[in-house]
Amino acid sequence: MLETVNYGNTKIDFSLNHAARKTLAIEVHPDLTVNVIAPSNTALTDVKEKVLKRAKWINKQRRYFEQFLPRTPQREYVPGETHYYLGRKYLLKIRTAKKNVVKLKGGELVVYTKDKTNKELTKNLLNEWYYSHAKKRFNICIEQSIEKFGSDLIASKPPLTIKRMSKRWGSCTPKGRIVLNPEIIKTPSKCIEYVVIHELCHLVHPNHSNDFYRLQKKIMPEWEKWKLKLEKTLV
Repeated sequence: MLETVNYGNTKIDFSLNHAARKTLAIEVHPDLTVNVIAPSNTALTDVKEKVLKRAKWINKQRRYFEQFLPRTPQREYVPGETHYYLGRKYLLKIRTAKKNVVKLKGGELVVYTKDKTNKELTKNLLNEWYYSHAKKRFNICIEQSIEKFGSDLIASKPPLTIKRMSKRWGSCTPKGRIVLNPEIIKTPSKCIEYVVIHELCHLVHPNHSNDFYRLQKKIMPEWEKWKLKLEKTLV
């Protein structure tokens, strides 16, 4: 269950779960999500009051984790610039052509364009190229990853949305839709797999509970290695 409190000009969304425990716990996770675990009979008003009392601490934790979130540097879209695809660096080449198209050639990412001086056109062509490759790769990765869970945990492939997000690599909606940031197509395949598995685990465990992390560890034992790689790739 998702709830919200307002702390000054800041809105704090948090997932609320009840359990057989005596005290209320507040968790802030690396993707900036907030999870509250309250004793079974705790009223919502009391929960919100506790969250407001810890709002300063929550915001401090979020600021700490923000430094590890997607931080792709600004690009100028000029020849010789470095761009990534599946963890490899490619030099951008821009060439005049009758047809707008993007191709990988050796260690180069070549943009063939009708107007090589138009940086916005180059940017749009690259974004379209990345998006189309992301859509194909992400779908394949989801299909392959689901097999590791087994049909008893995930019965069918969830719907996928590809969406640019400033503060997340991916998310899983309450209705079971997987949302992935197209920027991760620039990272190694194992990093993409980590993000996909992380979100698929949320289909089984909606919050970042101990059960969630146990499942993630079972499906991908070295997830922490690829999470760290992901955070260091797009620098």
